[in-house]
Amino acid sequence: MKKKHAWSIFLFSTVFLLVYSQQDTLSINEVVVTGTRSQVNRNNIPMTISVIDRQEIEESSESALLPVLSERVPGMFVTERGVTGFGVSSGGSGGITLRGVGGAPTTEVLVLIDGHPQYMGIMGHHLPDAYVASDVEKVEVIRGPGSILYGSNAMGGVINIITRKQDREGWSANGRIMYGSYNTQKYMANAGLKKGKYDGFISINHDRTDGHRDNSDFHITNAYARSGYNFSDNFRLWGDVSLASYEAQNPGTVDRPMFDNIADILRGVASLTLENNHEKSDGALKLFYNFGRHKINDGYAEGGTPRDFYFRSNDRNFGATLYQNFRLFPGNLLTAGFDYKQYGGHAWDDMMDPAVLNREWADTTLYEVAGYLIMQHTFFDKLTFNAGVRLEYNEAFGNEWVPQGGLAYRPFENTVIKASVSKGFRSPTIRELFYKAAWAAANPDLKPERMVNYELSVGQNFLNGRLQTELTGYIADGSNLIQVGTVNDIRINQNSGEFTNKGVELSLKWQALQNLRFQGIYSYLHLKDPILYAPKQQFSLSGSYHLKKWNVSANYQLVDKVYTELSDTPEKQTYGLLNVKISYRPVRYIDIFVKGENLTDANYEIMKGYPMPGFTVLGGINIALNNY
Repeated sequence: MKKKHAWSIFLFSTVFLLVYSQQDTLSINEVVVTGTRSQVNRNNIPMTISVIDRQEIEESSESALLPVLSERVPGMFVTERGVTGFGVSSGGSGGITLRGVGGAPTTEVLVLIDGHPQYMGIMGHHLPDAYVASDVEKVEVIRGPGSILYGSNAMGGVINIITRKQDREGWSANGRIMYGSYNTQKYMANAGLKKGKYDGFISINHDRTDGHRDNSDFHITNAYARSGYNFSDNFRLWGDVSLASYEAQNPGTVDRPMFDNIADILRGVASLTLENNHEKSDGALKLFYNFGRHKINDGYAEGGTPRDFYFRSNDRNFGATLYQNFRLFPGNLLTAGFDYKQYGGHAWDDMMDPAVLNREWADTTLYEVAGYLIMQHTFFDKLTFNAGVRLEYNEAFGNEWVPQGGLAYRPFENTVIKASVSKGFRSPTIRELFYKAAWAAANPDLKPERMVNYELSVGQNFLNGRLQTELTGYIADGSNLIQVGTVNDIRINQNSGEFTNKGVELSLKWQALQNLRFQGIYSYLHLKDPILYAPKQQFSLSGSYHLKKWNVSANYQLVDKVYTELSDTPEKQTYGLLNVKISYRPVRYIDIFVKGENLTDANYEIMKGYPMPGFTVLGGINIALNNY
C-alpha cells in the first residue's frame, strides 16, 4: 500500500504541475555543463541534474564538500562517523549512494573534478577527504547513469565538482578561522587575481579534531592552485593542482574498540586543459593525473596484538579526454568525444622487521579507451531529442556498448517534461580482478556491472520564477553485480547480484522575499532487497533569512529507515537532525558566526557501531577583501 501511495502522489503531482500557474512569465534558464560537455540550458537535457551553487556552499561554512551535497540533492546519502574527517579502509566513511546505488566502498557513483575522474587506481573508489568546499565554484550532480559521457563508475550517477577561478578583474582574498566542540579547529585562506588575460586562484585548508570518541583523532591539510590564460577569444589554456595530506584514526565500533588503526594518506591531482570556442563549435583537450600514497596500520582490538606490518599502496590514474561540440544548424548540437585512461598501482604489506619479506598483494596497470557520439536537436523551441552511444574497450574484459536516449518537452513557458532511458556500467576494479586478498579470491574473468534506468520528470516554475520545483520518478534495474560467492568451498568474486530500485524525488527552491529563501528535497526509495546506506525516505528543508547585518540559516534533515548493517536481521535507523547558523557582519568585509549541529542531541548511528556526536557547536570569523 505504501508503494502504491507514493506512485499515486507522483502521478497526481505531475498533473497538478502541468496545469497550475501558467500565467507566470519568467523561466529560470540554469546553465549546466555536466550532461553534454557544453554550456546548455538544464531544461534541454533529458536527465535530471541537481546544481549546488557557491552561495549555498558558503552558507554552510563546511570545509568538507560531501556533507553540503547530502542536504541538497534528492536521493543522495553520504555516510559519516564523526565530527569531521571520513577516514579510509574498514573504519572509513564518506560512502555515497544515489537512489540506492553506490556500493561499499563506493565504486558505482563517479566523482569528477572539472570533468575528469577521481578514483583510486587499485581500489576503484574515491577518497572523500580530498574534496574541499573552499575550492569549489559549484557542483552538478547527475541523478542517474552518466556512463555515455564519463564511462566506468558512472553507473548510478555523477558528481562533477567545478573548481573556482577568479572571474572579475582585480584581486580578492578570503580567510576563515573556526573552533568548536572536541577541540575541532578549521583554518582556511584563499586568494584570486585577474589581470587582463590572466587569472589565478590559490587556497589552503587545515582541519583537525580530537574526535568525540577515544582514538578518533583526525587532521588534514589541503592545498589548491589554479591558473589560466586567454590567448584570444577562441582559445584558453588553464591548469590546476591539488594536494591533500591527512592522518585519520579509526576508533573501531563501540563493542570492539580499535587501537593504532591509523591511516597516513597523501592524495594529489593535476590537470591541464586547452579550450576552444568558436561560433559553431567548442570543445577541449584535457590531460589529468591522479596519484595516492597510503600507509595504514590496521591496528588491533582490545586484548589483541599490535600489527607487525603496515599496509602500503601507491596508485595512479591518468589519461586524456578530447571532445568537440558542433552546432551544424539552428537547434542542433552534436558532441563527439574520445577518452583514454590508465590506472593501477602497487599494494603490499611492509613488514616492520626488515628480516621478514614483504607480502605482495597487487602490482598491475590496466587501460581503457572509448569513443562516443551524442546528437541533440530541438524542434520549434518546444521539443528536444537527445540520443547517443558510447563504445568502451577495457583491457581486462573487452568491449562495452552504452546507449542512451531521451527527450525534453516544454508545453508551456514554465513547464518542462523529461523522459529518458539510459545505461550505466562499472568496470571491475583491480582489487576485484587481481588482488590476492584473504576475504575473497580474485577473479580475472569478471565482467562489468550494468544498470538500465527509466526516468520521467516534470519541472515547473511558479510565481514568476521565484518558486522552482521538480518531481521525478524512476526505475533502476541492476545486473551482473560483483559479489562474493563460494565455488568449491573457496570464496571468490562473482557476477551474481541484481537489484530493482524504484523511487520518487521532489526538489524545490523558493525565493519567498528578497531576503528570505527556502530549499527543500524529498525522496522515497523502494528496494527489492536491502541495500546498505540507502534510506527509504529522506527529507531536508533549509531556510535563510537576511536582515541588515544579520543572517540566520537553518536546516532540518530527516532520514527514515536507512540500513546500517546487512545480516539475517538487518538493522535500520531513523533520525532527524537540526542545524542552525547565525552570522553577524559588523563591517562589510568581516563575518562573525556560530553554528550548532544536531541541536536536538539526537542519538543515532550511520555506520553500525559508530555512534555519531550529539550536540556540537562551532564558532568563527570570516574575512573577505577585494578591490572590485
